[in-house]
Amino acid sequence: MKPAQLIWHNGRLKPWTEATVHVGAHALHYGSSVFEGIRVYATPLGPQYFRLGDHTQRLLLSAKVYDLKIAFSADQIDRACEAVVAANGLASAYVRPIAYRAGFTFSLSPGQDVPVELAIIAIEWGSMHGARALEEGVDVCVSSWNRAAPNTYPTGVKAGGNYLSSQLIAQEAVRGGFAEGIALASGGLLSEGAGENLFIVRGGKIYTPPVGCSILAGITRDSVLALAHDLGIDVVEQVLPREFLYFADEVFMTGTAAEITPVRSVDRKPVGNGQPGAITRALQKAFFGLFDGTTADCRGWLTPVDCTEQARVETCGHGRPLPGPRDQGRAQEQTEAA
Repeated sequence: MKPAQLIWHNGRLKPWTEATVHVGAHALHYGSSVFEGIRVYATPLGPQYFRLGDHTQRLLLSAKVYDLKIAFSADQIDRACEAVVAANGLASAYVRPIAYRAGFTFSLSPGQDVPVELAIIAIEWGSMHGARALEEGVDVCVSSWNRAAPNTYPTGVKAGGNYLSSQLIAQEAVRGGFAEGIALASGGLLSEGAGENLFIVRGGKIYTPPVGCSILAGITRDSVLALAHDLGIDVVEQVLPREFLYFADEVFMTGTAAEITPVRSVDRKPVGNGQPGAITRALQKAFFGLFDGTTADCRGWLTPVDCTEQARVETCGHGRPLPGPRDQGRAQEQTEAA
């Protein structure tokens, strides 16, 4: 991953190296952060966010659970997400808004005097497992690490601390020669991948674990449920035993980073004939068709990125924003004018 030139941080655009956090920050010591991963796709109409508003709403709901007071409205966050993509001159991007306790305290019950900051990073990033994975599928394993029980910490919240579990699952899988690991819930039933939701196709139906199985109810997951309905494919949300993976005709995983990634083997057992199946392919076609215009955006999931300089100026109200890549020729003149 290449660092971006500019990051949106607390209301203004800054060079990558200046968007810093102190080593005493509460979030560093205790994981008190919430974040989102959002895709911007290159489309015939220019760069467009996929379900930007839904991601922002989940960010705010996650912050509510941990009592993180974000000083920006949903509309301001949306516009800042647009600004950082435009300022970096990106036609497509992976965007990471993160809200975190930046102040210092060792208390596990920090008061409102501990400041909460908001940053938004936008980078160029292809599919999580690479373009070949989308075409050929990936090899995965069932992890020895379980997801947390529902009454430990809220797995439906996209919080930084939750991803310590994901790191253990992913590291174990990679050490074993797999692309990804699948975790079981605390009761021994299927949950999700390290950073993706899980879908199993059997007998022409799609099965997926429900939110009660310690999953993050992903926005890409929700999109697949809607697209499957459009295609007339039955979807069953129910608890699933591990052996369903080995009985499957098809398996695929979804997430903002992973998009819709087919699984060709589980625990070195081939899924179906070892190649992505017809239902997985149909869903991929419908999903990626949203971005090339072959699938109608009937739900208003796409948000155009305003790439004008005025949009960046209006979005970054706390001080003058730094110039984007297309403005570098005027950088010195702007600095002197300031």
